[in-house]
Amino acid sequence: MASILSPFSFVMPTKMIYGPGCVASLPDELCELNAKRVLLVTDKGIVKAGICGIVEKLLSDAGIPFSIFDSVEANPKDVNVSAGAKAAVDFNADTIVALGGGSPIDCAKAIGVLVTNGGDDIKKYEGKTAIKKHPLPLLTIPTTSGTGSEVTFSSVITDTKNHYKMTIKSAHTAAKTAILDPELTLSVPAPVTAATGIDALTHAIEAYTATCAEPISDAVALYAIELIYGNLVSAVKNGKDLTARSNMLIGSLLAGIAFSHSDVASVHCLAESLGSIYDAPHGTCNAILLPYVMDYSKDYCMERYARIAGIMGAKFKTNEEGAHKAVELVKKLTVDVSLPSFKSLNVKKSDFALIAEMSARNISTESNPRKMCKEDYMAVLEMAYNG
Repeated sequence: MASILSPFSFVMPTKMIYGPGCVASLPDELCELNAKRVLLVTDKGIVKAGICGIVEKLLSDAGIPFSIFDSVEANPKDVNVSAGAKAAVDFNADTIVALGGGSPIDCAKAIGVLVTNGGDDIKKYEGKTAIKKHPLPLLTIPTTSGTGSEVTFSSVITDTKNHYKMTIKSAHTAAKTAILDPELTLSVPAPVTAATGIDALTHAIEAYTATCAEPISDAVALYAIELIYGNLVSAVKNGKDLTARSNMLIGSLLAGIAFSHSDVASVHCLAESLGSIYDAPHGTCNAILLPYVMDYSKDYCMERYARIAGIMGAKFKTNEEGAHKAVELVKKLTVDVSLPSFKSLNVKKSDFALIAEMSARNISTESNPRKMCKEDYMAVLEMAYNG
């Protein structure tokens, strides 16, 4: 007889709009939010790519006053948040639109928190309980298929003084509306498509195998794995393939929903440590480390890893064989999309102990299917270093 399910809750406060060309709905969605003055948060790469210009024209044509804050760095930092909050206050913004990948979206969430909750230091709002007032209303427009940040409840910000990544987590930080237009992802370069795509796969796999997984997160995680695994190579090889781009965007969205209601695990613990010390791109770190953490953990989650392998099309007779095939298929996918090696991150072996210690302290360590301590993280780093 199956055991009774553990209690869980599922909150999804974000309205989602999907479809090619649906970015045109932005003015109407802002009208629904009663937005009067908008801070558009993005980065200089999005501006240079011309995507910001599309949104600027929509706002201008609708007569909606807006100001652009484009000083968001990769791995958004506390100083970016402080500068963005000042820009919002100076413009008297009542709504934020975040345009870009995970960095602008995470930064925009934190900016909204800082404006309404007060102060000039986002570190005061680290954790799950520090936010007391609702942030400024947020509308998100993702331009990559990777983070799922457009619908998640978390904002990961680098503490530049203490060199670590902190998480501001609350359902209050979730966007009011997410506009998912796959046409905005068509110009993403192949290397970024590859890294962000496997980052999204990491979210889905970790959400499904986390010790705190629950039925609804399981369902969306499994479908996310199917969509991402089945379309990433096509999206990388032919960036103009709208079908592949569309499926990747939905896969990333579902993966974001999954880990918001489950958790991430040791891949993210390592990636956040590397990002803190080396300022290495978060998505790339996740993508590179995924197969190694899977390999290290597979014996502790064989049934779920085997189900992942089945979704990826593998045939096998036992869960042990299926779990092994899941790892091998993910490894092959990283090769097929020309993902760089761990050594490309230029991580010093002398820093392994620090990285491992930081990873072991990460709150998501407890969600990994295999219990992890500093020595376990050292072992994974050695595996990755040796290829």
